[in-house]
This record gives sequence, C-alpha cells and structure tokens, in this order.
Amino acid sequence: MQSLYEQLGGAPAIEAVVESFYRKMLSDDRVARFFDGIDMERQMAKQTAFITMVTGGPHNYTGRDMRTAHASMLSRGLADLHVDVVIQHLCGTLAEFGVGEEQINKVRALCESVRDDVLSRDKRS
Repeated sequence: MQSLYEQLGGAPAIEAVVESFYRKMLSDDRVARFFDGIDMERQMAKQTAFITMVTGGPHNYTGRDMRTAHASMLSRGLADLHVDVVIQHLCGTLAEFGVGEEQINKVRALCESVRDDVLSRDKRS
C-alpha cells in the first residue's frame, strides 16, 4: 500500500504544491502579513520537508515543533481563521494539482491534528 506521500506524487509534486500554495498565501490579505520579513525560500523548504514527513515520506524535517514555530505569530493575532485559510489554500492547491478527494481529506485531517499546537492551546476533547 502506498503512503500518502507516494499517493500525492512524492517530492516533485509536493515541492510544486508548496510553491503554488505560498503564492496564494502571500497574495491573501488575511494571512500575508505573517510572512513579512520571512525568507520564503527557507520557509518553502521547511514546509516541503514537513509535509513530506507527515505524509509518510523521508524524514528530513529539522524545524521547530508547531507551538514554538508559531508562538511569535500569536502575538500578531494568529487565530483559527488563519489556520482555516491555510487549510483552504493547501487543499485547494492539491485539488488544482489533480489530487483526489480522499487524499485531500487526509491532508486536511493532518492539518486539523496540529491546529491546537499551532494556536498554542490545550487539545480539545
């Protein structure tokens, strides 16, 4: 059985999706400000490694945990709305790349599984 990573198309597909995803994020006024002053090449590389890892591909992610990585954004207003925008753009981008609904729903579930950590709150029961 193929991993979700393989079902998504592996490294080339994930790299292409991440690049397109960040174009959407940077042009969306609801979230673009969170990337002010961010080295986007580095950000895209980290996001690619993270998505690769959580979908069952090679584990090359060396970034911080979700709470630490997003802590500075909380003081700038990071909230559920922004996580919703991320999920919307990521899932929309996957659909544009021809990814099936089943795989998109698995990615959506992975995103939802880290929402509370991103927003630095206790897990909901």
